[in-house]
Amino acid sequence: QVQLVESGGGVVQAGDSLTLSCEASGRAISTYTMGWFRRSSGTEREFVASANWRADKTAYADSVKGRFTISRDNAKNSVFLQMDSLKPEDTAVYYCAGVLRSVGFDVYERSDQYDAWGRGTQVTVSS
Repeated sequence: QVQLVESGGGVVQAGDSLTLSCEASGRAISTYTMGWFRRSSGTEREFVASANWRADKTAYADSVKGRFTISRDNAKNSVFLQMDSLKPEDTAVYYCAGVLRSVGFDVYERSDQYDAWGRGTQVTVSS
């Protein structure tokens, strides 16, 4: 069974950058689609970014397009989310997720398509 552990969250100011990491253990994730979601206080969990197994296909929510970049290092069994030009509305708990039931040729944007989740890391952006 895979375990996903996020790290890199923190408190930053608007305009700053932050990089989130997601390290997998228990199973190699190199052939699976991975993604990032977030949940703000009082809202539903929302899609942020997804990358297929080679990261030659990526998808982003409109709200983060051009500011966030998803990447992966399959040799390190890890996925990353580079977040630039952060805004107060980016404040949320960020979750790493994986689609482990099939080879990851495609990207996915619905949370119900993912079957492995981390516990999340808090990102707070102050104005």
